[in-house]
Amino acid sequence: MNKPVAVITGGSSGIGRGLVLKYAKEGYVVVFTGRNQERMAEVEGKLVAQGCDSFLGLSSDAASKEANEKLISTTIEKFGQINVLVCNAGVSMRALFSDLDIDVFEQVMKINFFGALYATKFALPHILKTKGSIIGISSINGWRGTPARTAYTASKFAMQGFYEALRTEVMKQGVHVMVVCPSFTGTNIRNNALSVDGSVQGESPRDESKMMSTDDVAGKIYRAMKKRKRDRVLTMYGWLTIFLNKWMPGRMDRIVYNVMAKEPGSPFG
Repeated sequence: MNKPVAVITGGSSGIGRGLVLKYAKEGYVVVFTGRNQERMAEVEGKLVAQGCDSFLGLSSDAASKEANEKLISTTIEKFGQINVLVCNAGVSMRALFSDLDIDVFEQVMKINFFGALYATKFALPHILKTKGSIIGISSINGWRGTPARTAYTASKFAMQGFYEALRTEVMKQGVHVMVVCPSFTGTNIRNNALSVDGSVQGESPRDESKMMSTDDVAGKIYRAMKKRKRDRVLTMYGWLTIFLNKWMPGRMDRIVYNVMAKEPGSPFG
């Protein structure tokens, strides 16, 4: 196998889809997962249209340990190596913790945190061989918690702590571990956010047209990987949030509350 191989979870829409197309364009064999067959077929069609003849789309449950193990073993059986793993599959939520069904909290943790953990666990031996890259797609919520998104925040804090520890473990073995925080991006994640009882929200509380495009985000992530960056926060808004939260956390509590309370349909009423 002459071409490097990139495995991308949650690759049928949003940032994941942008990454699949970007890595394929850069000459990678791409293996990607998704659950919506129609969207997966659309991505496959775009790969064919841009001349990619070596890819594999797999229907897979990001929260399943067995599905992640199969994803990695299938990739190795078919392509022999893994050079890049991007843990992108994720789900958001919006509900006050006092109202939230605890099963919804667990579901978010399973997809966002344990999904990344499982994929990384099974891919790591192969990444060690190629001295490749592991990329976790996090969020500003991994740096600063926001109200009505307790489960999402917890999952991203957990992801970032896990990758920080792992990065230190493998730093002498040539493996690159990077965490990316895109900030608000025009994707389906807010439309598909879970509500109090686990039902899909169905609409975004934000103007998606004013956000970074998924292609722009994918390009920034790819370039950061090539430079083997440690962390990437992709917007000034994100950096400002992190900076202010470090130096004036009490004031940021009030600022964040006021911002989130003004969202359309906010659970704060």
